Amino acid sequence: MPSHGFLGYPTTFMLDFVVCALALVVPLLLWSLWLVKFRKQYAAHKRLQISLGVILLLAVTAFEVDVQLVHGGWENIVAQQQLSPEGLAAKVSAVRPWLLVHLLFAITTPLLWIITITLALLRFRQPLGPTTHSGLHKILGWASTIDITLTSVTGLLFYYVAFVRQ
Repeated sequence: MPSHGFLGYPTTFMLDFVVCALALVVPLLLWSLWLVKFRKQYAAHKRLQISLGVILLLAVTAFEVDVQLVHGGWENIVAQQQLSPEGLAAKVSAVRPWLLVHLLFAITTPLLWIITITLALLRFRQPLGPTTHSGLHKILGWASTIDITLTSVTGLLFYYVAFVRQ
């Protein structure tokens, strides 16, 4: 009998948890950008960005431990769908390109976020507000925003193709 994540598909708890996090991160990120751009609430933006970074880092670490170490890889989770050997091979083959595109963004996102947050912590002083670092921070911030959005979209597409679509 295949196990199911809490969303009702043949996945794991952590797969479903990360999918929910991917669906929530972009609206929270946009809210953070709204706070800083239109409300000039620099401290709230800082707290939200650091919180999102830490939560996502912990969630992705737990996710990778679960998928790789506990379940032996995403292919083993897909195998819970009780497909024929030919059906399983076809599914894995069809899903792999979606995963590779997702990984392109999923690997660069934490690197961009670490650079963006680290430089901000080093270069923005109290009281928080615009400085000479603001121009670079804006570029890095938008690159990070685009990257996490693409990570979210491609992660949700991977989840759908691998676990929802029959």
